[in-house]
Amino acid sequence: MTRILIVANQTLGCPELDEALEPHLEVGSVEFILVAPIAAMEGERQWDYPTIDRYIPTPEQIAHALAAGRLEHELERLRKLGVSAQGEVVDHDPVARVRELLTESQFDAMIVCTLPTRLSHWLRVDLPGRLARAATVPVLHVPGSAGPSL
Repeated sequence: MTRILIVANQTLGCPELDEALEPHLEVGSVEFILVAPIAAMEGERQWDYPTIDRYIPTPEQIAHALAAGRLEHELERLRKLGVSAQGEVVDHDPVARVRELLTESQFDAMIVCTLPTRLSHWLRVDLPGRLARAATVPVLHVPGSAGPSL
């Protein structure tokens, strides 16, 4: 069975990622493991200023909920195609978790799907390069558009 590790969040379900997955779907027996890092949020310290007396979720809680929704939507879509797929939401810097996954299981390849250069925080922090240096498998970087909204 071919096992592909996919790192994506805002691009889950985008046409560019679908195109990168297509050759693996034709192989027949494939399993996708998705890692959806939460988006790093700016302005966390000013989030609720002045303080008010009702509950407001933190930026991290909001980012986690959005990533979890995108991930669940993509897992459901892949499973409808008859593909084995599982995934998890992780910290905004996924390198440590990806290293753990690579030591825990055997993968054939990794796909990292980012937003386009002008919008991508991941490209500014060289996430595809950092993951490639951490990996022992081929890493494909796919610049993509934002995936479907929730």
